[in-house]
Amino acid sequence: MIQTILTHPGGAHKDDLLAVCILVATHGVPVVRRDPTDEELSEPRIAVVDIGGSDDASKSNFDHHGYPREHKPTCALSLVLQHLGLYEDALKFCDWLEPAEWFDSRGPNQTAKWLGVPRRIIAQLNSPIDVTLMRRFGQQTELLPGSTLYECMRFIGQDLLDYLRVARERIDFTKTHSSRWSIPHGDEMIEVLFLPRTDPPADEPSTSVNNYIRAEGLEQTIAAIVYPDRRGEGYGIARYEDHPRLDFFRVENEADVHFAHKSGFMCKTSATEPQRLQELVAAAWSSEPPSG
Repeated sequence: MIQTILTHPGGAHKDDLLAVCILVATHGVPVVRRDPTDEELSEPRIAVVDIGGSDDASKSNFDHHGYPREHKPTCALSLVLQHLGLYEDALKFCDWLEPAEWFDSRGPNQTAKWLGVPRRIIAQLNSPIDVTLMRRFGQQTELLPGSTLYECMRFIGQDLLDYLRVARERIDFTKTHSSRWSIPHGDEMIEVLFLPRTDPPADEPSTSVNNYIRAEGLEQTIAAIVYPDRRGEGYGIARYEDHPRLDFFRVENEADVHFAHKSGFMCKTSATEPQRLQELVAAAWSSEPPSG
């Protein structure tokens, strides 16, 4: 069992802060911020994070700085997630993770270039929450359970772990209960993922369906999702990833559609029969691809 978490002193970054948050949530042990000794690097009961030059999970060492320049962007958080068997899911379902890896291993200029945005965008996306947490963490030499900052970090780590655990459970649930629809529309087929109402009901059904699509690599296939409406007995129908051929505002006047968003991305219906749900999807489909 881990008895101490050791990370570098001075300025903190998002990757080492989050890596320590996860270890705090997992082990609940003190955090020390200083350089490690050789003995500590060899002691598996001391987790050494983002310092020490060693990536060796068997010794609880999680430092990426020894990798060659051409190595895939990786950070201390990546290594901790890999050690816990959560990295692949985190990469799929935490859109912020890959930019964090790039930022820490390549810097803001290369990250902006990789994202295809101006360098200034990186700074514009900074949050006062991030700044305060990293500054306060950087000022500490030791953090003990019960202190305000330590418990805040425990919350962050636990919420991230819970999110990844629940995301995987929801994906497995959706895989078991969902079905694919291929709805004919002229010479085309509209591909839809349908999650029926279940007992017990699905938790966060639209999010579960979206994550399942990503997990199965169906992003370029599925155009729409149909899922139980948590506020009624019917269903929600939405375009997947803003599919350009679907506009659900077109069905707002249908008798069994009680809400259609003006932007067209989704609607709510009291309909429950698959045939009728498929008719609504087809009615929202545009026969012509958008220009440009």
